[in-house]
Amino acid sequence: MKKTAVIVISAQGLPVAQRIRKEWPDCEIYAKQGAGEGVNEWVSLDETVKKLFFASEALIFIGAMGICVRTIAPYVRDKHTDPAVINIDSTGRFVVSVLSGHIGGANERTLQLARILGAQPVVTTQSDATGLWALDVLPAKYHWQVSTDADNFNEPLTLFVNRKKTALLLECKDEGTAYLERTKPAFVDVFYRFADIDLSQYKLLIGVTPFVHPPISVPSIWYRPPVLHLGVGCRKNCRPDAVPAYILSAMEKVGLAWSSVKDLSTIDLKKDEPLLPALQEAFHHIPVRIYTAEELKDIPVANPSEKVEQVTSVPGVSEAAAILSAGGGELVLEKQKGKLSEGNDFTFAVAINKESMRLGHIEIVGAGPGDPELISVKGKNFLEAADLILYAGSLVPVELTYYSKEGATVRSSASMALEEQFALMKSFYDAGKLVVRLHTGDPCIYGAIQEQMAYFDSHGMSYHITPGISSFQAAAAALRSQFTIPEKVQTIILTRGEGRTPMPEKEKLSLLARSQSTMCIFLSAAIVEDVQRELLEHYPPDTPVAACYKLTWKDERIYRGELKDLARIVKDNQLTLTTMIVVGEAIDNRAGLSKLYSSHFSHLFRK
Repeated sequence: MKKTAVIVISAQGLPVAQRIRKEWPDCEIYAKQGAGEGVNEWVSLDETVKKLFFASEALIFIGAMGICVRTIAPYVRDKHTDPAVINIDSTGRFVVSVLSGHIGGANERTLQLARILGAQPVVTTQSDATGLWALDVLPAKYHWQVSTDADNFNEPLTLFVNRKKTALLLECKDEGTAYLERTKPAFVDVFYRFADIDLSQYKLLIGVTPFVHPPISVPSIWYRPPVLHLGVGCRKNCRPDAVPAYILSAMEKVGLAWSSVKDLSTIDLKKDEPLLPALQEAFHHIPVRIYTAEELKDIPVANPSEKVEQVTSVPGVSEAAAILSAGGGELVLEKQKGKLSEGNDFTFAVAINKESMRLGHIEIVGAGPGDPELISVKGKNFLEAADLILYAGSLVPVELTYYSKEGATVRSSASMALEEQFALMKSFYDAGKLVVRLHTGDPCIYGAIQEQMAYFDSHGMSYHITPGISSFQAAAAALRSQFTIPEKVQTIILTRGEGRTPMPEKEKLSLLARSQSTMCIFLSAAIVEDVQRELLEHYPPDTPVAACYKLTWKDERIYRGELKDLARIVKDNQLTLTTMIVVGEAIDNRAGLSKLYSSHFSHLFRK
């Protein structure tokens, strides 16, 4: 396996090389004789570089740029085969991407090394310098195949880096398409159907799709993600002659890209058929999946066959195998029968991976306690991509919805009945859109999502939960307190007082208070007298308490005191439902508690 070689030109650069190896222990350091233990010594720099250039994944020169360039010059051939070359000055102040910036990964390594050394990265590739997509790197990063109808790949690349109007066609979804949607430049318009694109308005088309479309009038780049699954069946000892070409032709006729086929599958009765290795080779050595009849028998198929079921106990091998490999995805090519010579019958079908299909999806996102910047990166990504954002009214700051993309629908659910909410979400879902249901804090803690999930389940809808920072975590941060103290408090209880919603008998506050743990009490400001009374059954009257109103919001207020005064604190300050009550000796439990608060970085704390 090729490794990274760090070439030290002078002894002054050796400490820089050693800092790099601490972070990248697999790299090998090369330096002049006498450099010390753990260093490969060289006598001739030219001979060393000649050997390492073809044997290394990356070369990192530490020294003058001129020496680096002159030394590698005789061996530079092609960006697709040359190693990544990076140059760092001997003091570690500048990290420069020299060779194979995109394809070889020099640009990415440059940024990584700059972070390790606290140095200034220098990347001159135009797309990187302007913050644009590295179109030639995307295939390797996301396991896509790529092609273009232009005379060479540089033509569409040049159009893109020159910010010519671009149509982006996304007919499937994966990690790569999510990245493209999230980081879309202003001169790029996104489409999900080829028929929706008016090509006269664009200079370039970029497509991420397993579907083949007719030739178009503008230059194009086609990325083929591995989202198709080929299922096959055949008679015993079916001769493979011309069968692969037949299947490839059939896929081409219905507009399916063979380069998007991820795997080949069949039933275990056919695992030794000569047709399988022939198809593997034709589809560039894709893996083969073998299933038992038990695994395939309950999968509904579009074209069942009594004869096939008599032989295999499965109503349809090719369709069932393709659907199972696709995780339950839809058939994009139903069972086809082929017979190129007598006694050599075969069938095949193609399914698209279910997770890659552009179907509707609902993401339940935790908004965090209030500060719009305390939402998770993943939650923010969903907000930026959502077609509908349905947020929990006044409980969620409206500023969070400002992350929405242009054209997104943003609605507050405060005045909507559950039936209205479901109808709105389902209308977007059925249109194949992304819905974000935005809840305060972490949606799994007093988030009222149980009924919604039951509805989604009953309708077979795709949904997922992105957690958020809870207000109890925000309380700990605001109080500058560790809620668990070694040998004193090791338990945090999240609970609520008993109001209109009854509490289970075994979870009464008076019972939970026996542990004298750190207790964070939600939704209980209106019944604070009852809360105080129950807590005093086991907590000492002088136990520290804090009433935290609208944690991390712009109008956040925090009141501290002792448990015996809790009700008065809440009433006197007219605190409402958005108040977290914290009780326990963990609050401020440390000697020499600093009262200092620096305002130098306050612009980072609150926007």
